[in-house]
Amino acid sequence: MSSGEPQFLDVGDGSKRRKIAYLTIPPPSANGLGLVWMIGLKSDMVSTKATALAEWAPANGFGLTRFEYSGHGSSSGEFTEATIGDWLEESRDVFTKVTHGRQILIGSSTGGHLALLLLRDLMRRDPAAADRIAAIVLIAPAWDLTEELMWKKLPAEAQREIMEKGVTYRPSEYGDPYPITQKFIEEGRNHLFKGEPFDPGRPVVILQGLLDPDVPAAHSRKLVEFIQSGWAELTEVPDGEHRMSRPQDLELLYQTIKRVADKVS
Repeated sequence: MSSGEPQFLDVGDGSKRRKIAYLTIPPPSANGLGLVWMIGLKSDMVSTKATALAEWAPANGFGLTRFEYSGHGSSSGEFTEATIGDWLEESRDVFTKVTHGRQILIGSSTGGHLALLLLRDLMRRDPAAADRIAAIVLIAPAWDLTEELMWKKLPAEAQREIMEKGVTYRPSEYGDPYPITQKFIEEGRNHLFKGEPFDPGRPVVILQGLLDPDVPAAHSRKLVEFIQSGWAELTEVPDGEHRMSRPQDLELLYQTIKRVADKVS
């Protein structure tokens, strides 16, 4: 299914059961690589980059699976009720139940955090599934999002508001102010890397704009420092901003995917 109405995957049980929307295109060849697009915060699977990738992938020999976390797009659930743990569970279920064969995870911003978490989670609980992740490509990866890029960056009054009222609202360049809940921050502390050594066991390629105000370049550089065994590679784009969705940014993404695919083939 390459376009049109999404399919839905049931995730969770009881009151936590939610329907996760996804679109998937199989690789043109039986043994071809698939790509898994992991969206950023408050984004969806029909954003500029996701839509461009959906056109490019099958024409260049790749499959593509894209999906929306709970509280995003066509998936069920409220954004204010969601947690990183919820989105990790959804990512794991989409990967293990929808995709087949070897995949390259492509994570944008918050999706970058979740791509890394998904790999670590599968390495611990399902090594056979983890082995299907051939490589990871990250665009401005917001690793340890809840702590490093939210809680620690919030002014004291916003931190107090979270603790007293359970939520604060922060301005966004991409639309209405978005909520940061106490639940989101506190549950997110269960899913941190904390800059501790991490060996992904496969290539992790990072694309980072140097004009990005949301995920600073220093944040991606620190990620490179704690990824072990020489797996990490960082490409910095001097005039790149957070979205990295200009034609030249998309071309860089395409060429990076091709290069990584050649490396792991």
